[in-house]
Amino acid sequence: MFSHLTIGTTNLARAIEFYDAVLKPIGIERRPVRYETWASWQRPGEAAVLWVGRPINKLPATWGNGWMAAFTAPSRTAVDAAHAIAAGGYDEGAPGLRTSYAPDYYGAYVRDPDGNKLHFVRRGD
Repeated sequence: MFSHLTIGTTNLARAIEFYDAVLKPIGIERRPVRYETWASWQRPGEAAVLWVGRPINKLPATWGNGWMAAFTAPSRTAVDAAHAIAAGGYDEGAPGLRTSYAPDYYGAYVRDPDGNKLHFVRRGD
């Protein structure tokens, strides 16, 4: 459904450190880019790409209430591992079942160093 997701940052080096750390446990890897002010990640074999970088319009990167990027994880252990990685981010909801979403919905929430909300989710065991 999505081609890519773009998240703004005020500090690309800090964002790269954060996203490298939290995305590795869920099988998403940084890929080479030709742009100096952007970095990107992709799960091998999938089309969707995550881009993180300085806004093109040169205005400060900001986050909005209600906005969130959700990433599928290959296991509940991977959700736990992604959530446990601080790397300059902070907790927004500990790993656990969210049965109000679905009986087997297991997720965790964090915010990146710029305040963007991320969700790691595993449906099933």
